[in-house]
Amino acid sequence: MDQTLQKALDQLDQASAAVRLAVQNLANAPGGADAAGDAAHALSGGAIDPFVFRFAIFILAIFVGYYVVWSVTPALHTPLMAVTNAISSVIVVGALLAVGISASGIATGFGFVALMLVSVNIFGGFLVTQRMLAMYKKKESAK
Repeated sequence: MDQTLQKALDQLDQASAAVRLAVQNLANAPGGADAAGDAAHALSGGAIDPFVFRFAIFILAIFVGYYVVWSVTPALHTPLMAVTNAISSVIVVGALLAVGISASGIATGFGFVALMLVSVNIFGGFLVTQRMLAMYKKKESAK
């Protein structure tokens, strides 16, 4: 088997192990955003809808993500991209759940579309990462 392909498969195995661990941690977490939304609803006497609280967290995450990604130096782009591919694997789990568990055809359709887009993102990201890493390898001189 080609050495590059073997490296990619090893990275995929490591990413899937990390995703399994992340999903287990999320499953064992005591509430997360749901608990925060419910707490804000209770503390405000019912004035803040939990959806609004979760939506505000989502919007803040967009801004934080934007500033974090655009402040990354080019030298750190490859490791960041590898981590992003691993995070995208978590989205695959959610999309598979949406496709498999949903009773609604709309949720199944959106889950399928999400699954296709995330698959393209993951595999394309691994290919780009491999090309970037190949740029740092020393070229063998012909004698």
